[in-house]
Amino acid sequence: MKHLAWAGLVTKILLVIICSVGGYLIAGQIERFAAVSWAPWAGVAVGFSFAIIAIWLVKFIRRIPLKALIGGTLGLLVGLLIAQLISYGFISVENTTIRVATYVVLVCIFGYVGMVLGSIKIEELGWPHWGWLHRGVTKGGTLKILDTSVIIDGRIVDIVEAGFLEGVLVVPEFVLQELQHIADSTDSSRRVRGRRGLDMLKKLQESELAEVRIERQDFDHLQEVDAKLVALALRLNASIVTNDYNLSKVAEVQGIRVLNINKLANALRPVVLPGEVLRLHILKEGKEQGQGIAYLEDGTMVVVENAASLLGQEVEASVTSILQTTGGRMIFTTLKSSEQGRRH
Repeated sequence: MKHLAWAGLVTKILLVIICSVGGYLIAGQIERFAAVSWAPWAGVAVGFSFAIIAIWLVKFIRRIPLKALIGGTLGLLVGLLIAQLISYGFISVENTTIRVATYVVLVCIFGYVGMVLGSIKIEELGWPHWGWLHRGVTKGGTLKILDTSVIIDGRIVDIVEAGFLEGVLVVPEFVLQELQHIADSTDSSRRVRGRRGLDMLKKLQESELAEVRIERQDFDHLQEVDAKLVALALRLNASIVTNDYNLSKVAEVQGIRVLNINKLANALRPVVLPGEVLRLHILKEGKEQGQGIAYLEDGTMVVVENAASLLGQEVEASVTSILQTTGGRMIFTTLKSSEQGRRH
């Protein structure tokens, strides 16, 4: 990852150097400026400017969908062809300045109009078999961007192996950088989380049930990773896979489809109804006096009334009510009368 970043930087530096040297040599060979001492340095400035413009154009074009690029290119070619045909009507004009200026104006007008209309109107041609032109759509479904939290969580691996997640899984490079930063942390707990995330990502890449793609696009003007994820999802027309509640809300507000792993886990939890009897292992005391706390296999917390004195024991409890919170479900139960009688 770092090697690719360095390679890109070296390439840009070489481009700037080559363009600057080329401008210096070209300006020195022009007869009109041969006697001017500062002409070669002006050529350096012009070459340097062209290099910067080229770098900016590449950065700008990367944001444009492939279909719009193809449509704009075709429209530009048609516009230039029309301008060429119209310019034949001005061949008889003897004034060279008028003839050349007219041709330049026609090229600019029809080239611009053709490029803009081509990038817009190509959507109306209706080529459904050109699916590869839609960046956010793949053979297996839409692109799905993974955030840092869902990679560290690890349940995404089980979901993919179970066949419930299809399409291409996109891992942005800035998410990889965040994982590496967490894995290199001096805090031992954060370091373990970061290394777990890298291990989970490796398992995803080794899985034959999903294609994992590393996305190199970045957003230098944004600092927060969540903001970059939202911007990337909008650019690629992709979904976001996360278990971050705040990121989910921000993405949904901007019209991005969100696949929240926690919502999926809640939907898959077994249904528990009032009056149902559960066999529970009391692990600790609750906040209120006399309460005992137990957990179901899926991690749901169960509050058992009058079970504080039964720590470490298995009991049978009847469900009285279920409370749904933003963090999940809480189940309230009472000991069965037989269990209470046996205790007394």
